[in-house]
Amino acid sequence: MPYSYDIVNAQDAINCIKNWLNSESLEYKEINDNQALIHLHCKYPPTRQGHIFNIVIPKRRNLILIYTVTRVDEGQQKSMVEQSNTDKEEWEYWLHNTRLELTNSDLDWVLHIGHKSDKSGPLQAFNLSRPIWFDGLNQNEFMHTMRKLWLIKLSLIHKIKFTFGKGIGKPGPVDDWTSRTAKKTSITESEKTQIDTDESGGFGKEFDPSKWI
Repeated sequence: MPYSYDIVNAQDAINCIKNWLNSESLEYKEINDNQALIHLHCKYPPTRQGHIFNIVIPKRRNLILIYTVTRVDEGQQKSMVEQSNTDKEEWEYWLHNTRLELTNSDLDWVLHIGHKSDKSGPLQAFNLSRPIWFDGLNQNEFMHTMRKLWLIKLSLIHKIKFTFGKGIGKPGPVDDWTSRTAKKTSITESEKTQIDTDESGGFGKEFDPSKWI
């Protein structure tokens, strides 16, 4: 099969994606996902420092969604809370500036901010994603999307480390995911159309595709 040709349906996209990943020596595995035609966990970049990237073709959509989720270290979260308590203006500026940088990144994003107290923060996790519609999907677009997601993710990780330290090596809590888990006993019909994920290696779960539109 050639590496690039006109992609007109989901099966074409699935065949090409697997071919492109193999050609770049990228490790991946299929994940059971009732809401997707295919859901892959892919290690990118193909080094010891590689992170988990999700590659998903949702049902009833003519697109592929690539996204990655990162949980903020517990120690870094505590440093954010301390800054919020001692210098609220500086914390709000950091958060505002981070939102502006992500908005200018040409990616879709969600910041999970702690909401158990009256004060803003800490940043507990962040989702970065980018959809590619089938009529614009080719190997160049696919690989550059993976690369861009990784670079923006790495940039934000370094920004957090520079300001709030290296942390303690333990992922911190994420209020949004805790509250969603508690509500699973009363899932609505609209929630059933959302893509469910299960990240490994401390990468979180529960990506909501409705938030990247």
